[in-house]
Amino acid sequence: MEFVLIAIAILVVALIAGVSLLVGRGRRTLRLDDDDAAGTTLTRPRPAETPAPPAPPVRSGSTASGLGLPPETLELPPAEPEPGLVFDTPLPSAGRLVRLRSRLARSQSSLGRGLLTVLAREKLTEDDWEEVEETLLAADVGIAATTQIVERLRTQSMVLATASGADLRELLVRELTGVLGPDLDRTLGTDRHEGRPGVVLVVGVNGAGKTTTVGKLARVLVGDGKSVILGAADTFRAAAADQLETWGERVGVLTVRGREGGDPAAVAFEAVRTGVEAEVDTVVVDTAGRLHTKSGLMDELGKVKRVVEKQSPVTEVLLVLDATTGQNGVVQARVFTEAVTVTGVVLTKLDGTAKGGIVVRVQQELGIPVKLIGLGEGPDDLAPFEPRAFAEGLVGEV
Repeated sequence: MEFVLIAIAILVVALIAGVSLLVGRGRRTLRLDDDDAAGTTLTRPRPAETPAPPAPPVRSGSTASGLGLPPETLELPPAEPEPGLVFDTPLPSAGRLVRLRSRLARSQSSLGRGLLTVLAREKLTEDDWEEVEETLLAADVGIAATTQIVERLRTQSMVLATASGADLRELLVRELTGVLGPDLDRTLGTDRHEGRPGVVLVVGVNGAGKTTTVGKLARVLVGDGKSVILGAADTFRAAAADQLETWGERVGVLTVRGREGGDPAAVAFEAVRTGVEAEVDTVVVDTAGRLHTKSGLMDELGKVKRVVEKQSPVTEVLLVLDATTGQNGVVQARVFTEAVTVTGVVLTKLDGTAKGGIVVRVQQELGIPVKLIGLGEGPDDLAPFEPRAFAEGLVGEV
């Protein structure tokens, strides 16, 4: 009987060890700091279990201070997938909006198609011009831009009377492009500068699609050939960090995350520190989806930026807005710009019930360029904003 009990005990221990091994392999997590106070981990797809090559030399001047690591572990080798796991290889971002502009079909039905229908009439009356105004306002273009577009179209009313369908389309595309700010600088500050990585802070309220945008932005950068580290500084939602880690694993990007409820500024600091010491091109930090009505939380956002800049200057602050919220999104943006200098806007959910004219309103009322737009739920549906291509998508084909 005693031998039977011993055999059962051994079997139970073996089963527990096997389950632990499988779980460990599934998570593919490398813990770089076991300090309970900091609680920062760096996660990435785990390399295949092959004999370890000789450790590469540590770059001169690199230290592992604050990470709880011996110096020789600081050099971060490129992530390699496990057998059977293949990293995604996103296409470059150039021309992506042209490929995705069919996603604007719902917006074009209310804006482009509506305008073309009115302008194609033989003789435009005052009622027709009021209909043009109503169509633009209903599409969230805003009063100022609507007035500008209508005035310019009125001056060309004689031309409109004899224009073909193709000519009308070209005229409308040109006028919409003009109010979309074609001369605004939409360059993303993601390049290394003076030996330090580009640092991107992504801010926004809950529900705007901020964490998803960070993951998609990582794919955009990887597709453009950049090395990236993600910082999961939304420590109030464990699901946000898990989601970001998953996005990173798909393209072999490292993710720095902290313990749930930890200090967001500390996680952001460690992410940028790791990026500096690993000499990556870009560090993208996902901040908490804090409510813009709580001044204390907005102050914390300013703190995150100040702490990060002790390691490296913040080169881009992207505000993520849900395009379906209309004027409320503009209100949110104003509050965020008081807490931190926003350099660009990301408009998400433009493929749903959003009205395409919100791009015009956001830029004219805030003076901040829209740099990226989300046109779907797919992993590669985030595109650099191009005014002409966007206008063509709104107007559609004749």
